[in-house]
Amino acid sequence: MIIGLTGGIASGKSLIAAQFEKYGIPVIDADKIAREVVEPGEAAYEKVVEQFGIEILEKDGTIARKKLGRAIFGDTIKRQTLNQIIHPAIRQRMLEKKNQYEQEGYSNLVFDLPLLIENNLQFMVDKVLLVYVDAAVQKNRLMERDQAGEEDAKNRIASQMPLEEKKAYADAVIDNNQSRQQSLAQLENILKEWKLI
Repeated sequence: MIIGLTGGIASGKSLIAAQFEKYGIPVIDADKIAREVVEPGEAAYEKVVEQFGIEILEKDGTIARKKLGRAIFGDTIKRQTLNQIIHPAIRQRMLEKKNQYEQEGYSNLVFDLPLLIENNLQFMVDKVLLVYVDAAVQKNRLMERDQAGEEDAKNRIASQMPLEEKKAYADAVIDNNQSRQQSLAQLENILKEWKLI
């Protein structure tokens, strides 16, 4: 079974991802892969530099994420161009990792995909597991985690599909408003129900 783990910024997805690893279920993290595919020497890196120019690079030749962010900020076409380069590379690498794990004998895997629903990637997974928190809890956790101001936190949350809307797409939901223990207990129940543990 391939589980698509999703949530929103500061919803507590990494807590759940870490717990999957403890159960011996490998997690393939899209955010980590997104950083890997734009490292120097990667095909996506070459395409990004070709499109956005050397001014988005650090002195050591790596992509300066903030400069790239500024280059596409508020420009839908540039953002789409970037996504058209990076997203296929991420999907390709995730599938390569999946095949590698399957060859090693793993039959269950987690795709940790923050934008699973926004990017209509449900076809890549068998079950969608959503880590949910209330909007107020999400905002407070984000402000605390990133030492961000309220306005910044609100904007970052607003840039994603509301978690409330994501519930409709999920096969199971972990309510992460309470303690870590309660969230982990919910995960355990879901995995038992799906006969994975």
